[in-house]
Amino acid sequence: MSKIYKALIIGLTFLGYAMAGIIISYILIKGIPNISPSLFEMKYTTDNVSLMPALITTLMTIGLTLIIALPVGIFTAIYLSNYAKNKFLIKSVRFSTEILSSIPSIVYGLFGYLFFVSGKGSGLGMKYSLLAGCLTVAIMVLPTIIRTTEEAILTVNPLQAHASLALGATKIQTIFKVIIPDAMDGILGGIFLSTGRIVGESAALIFTMGSNTDIPKGLFKSARTMAVHMYVISSEGFHVKEAYATAVLLLVFVVVINFVSAKISKKIVKA
Repeated sequence: MSKIYKALIIGLTFLGYAMAGIIISYILIKGIPNISPSLFEMKYTTDNVSLMPALITTLMTIGLTLIIALPVGIFTAIYLSNYAKNKFLIKSVRFSTEILSSIPSIVYGLFGYLFFVSGKGSGLGMKYSLLAGCLTVAIMVLPTIIRTTEEAILTVNPLQAHASLALGATKIQTIFKVIIPDAMDGILGGIFLSTGRIVGESAALIFTMGSNTDIPKGLFKSARTMAVHMYVISSEGFHVKEAYATAVLLLVFVVVINFVSAKISKKIVKA
């Protein structure tokens, strides 16, 4: 029986790799021949369909979203793992994060449009803007940051915290000098997962950030990320080849981010 399970696991693993390989190969075959210097011009026009403004906007979106989401997510995880004593409260927050992580992105987009973008009713009236998009995506990645940070903290050997407290350190000093550094690898893993979701998000950002082709010159300016840019030019039907090329560059962008993140993670953990 164990041999059957082993064969099943191996077969499904190869199936997963095969599906990923087929998708990546298809994108590369369709996209690489269509990559041209015009895609890297700083100014977007209907002729060059440049992705550079979208690339810069994507980097801005990643930075601003993490600035908003990380403090809330990490401090929530610290509170749940070290301060909260009410079991009902802990279970309620964990249940809420699980519910939030399962909500489709289009629902987040509609919520962001009604609450952040629209000025009607209880809406904040930000209009289509970089800030509205980042606030919406920050809510989307919060469950990932909270859960991964909490799990990373709970895996830290409690004897280390007890030793720190026995030597006279306060609880807050123990958390930030002993527990957080030891849990940093898991925390960074959650941050990188969140970054991947930010990069690949399109539905929520179309409803909140809009699809302006220029580089945003302020928080309240409309813009588009690479994922939205690829969706828009492919749906128009006039620049399908450029959409495939954008998909290749988006794939490379994600790989580079993961590679750099892994290097940074190793350096931080070693330090």
